[in-house]
Amino acid sequence: MLTVVDVLLRTERFLRERGVDTPRLEAELLIGDVLKLSRMQLYLAHDRPLDLNELEHLRGLVARRGKREPLAYIVGSQPFHAIDLAIVPGVLIPRQDTETLVEAAIEWFGAATDPLYVADVGCGSGAVGLALAHRLPHLRLYATDRSDIALQLTRQNRDALGMAQRVAVLEGDLLNAVPLDRPIDWVVSNPPYIPSSEIPGLQPEVSQYEPRLALDGGLDGLDVYRRLLPEAAKRARRGCLVEVGQRQAAQVSDLMRRAGFSSINVWNDLAGIARVVGGRHPV
Repeated sequence: MLTVVDVLLRTERFLRERGVDTPRLEAELLIGDVLKLSRMQLYLAHDRPLDLNELEHLRGLVARRGKREPLAYIVGSQPFHAIDLAIVPGVLIPRQDTETLVEAAIEWFGAATDPLYVADVGCGSGAVGLALAHRLPHLRLYATDRSDIALQLTRQNRDALGMAQRVAVLEGDLLNAVPLDRPIDWVVSNPPYIPSSEIPGLQPEVSQYEPRLALDGGLDGLDVYRRLLPEAAKRARRGCLVEVGQRQAAQVSDLMRRAGFSSINVWNDLAGIARVVGGRHPV
């Protein structure tokens, strides 16, 4: 019978031949998902044989990954900041780059313990807003999106994290989803920012599988910022922070100023790329 190490080597080779960037890591994660073992446990069980049902299950998952379907859709989850999120096809997969937005928001929100009202616009899986709510117990969140799939998934992740009393999941376009009588202190968002013409040239995992609604920022990638920032300036009592694409920070900073924000700041991600732009509401 085939053992864990046999299957690991075969799976790694198969994924490498199909252009997967990290074939060894993903082979470990796929096998671990089938056997319900961590990567460390997998290595301790390297000579464990797989039965026919386990092999059949694994073959199906590996075939999907070989077609470049994203790993998070296959295993149904993705770690983000300090939380684990359920992930389903039709919703943007949270990236490590977006953790920069969470850290920047925590830095600017400060240490106050009074209730803080935050709107996460275009919440997707709920990653940004739920990570903030997990870190800051006094935070009250409005998670908004237009996608039914995203809204359902955010509710699922909210409930799994035990945050139903602090997180409202609202359907609507941008801040229109939040009733006018509800206070908003800060707006945070990871909007679609990829120029339309660049999407076909992205990796298949993105261009063929992730939702266009969460990727396509229009001709220059800035369409949503032009709509969102003026709305945020009217609604947010304290400020706004947004994720941006490469080489967009200067343009988004200018859009923030024109919307009425001041004290504009830019944060770099771990690769040194300007990834988050924030502006405060003038006092």
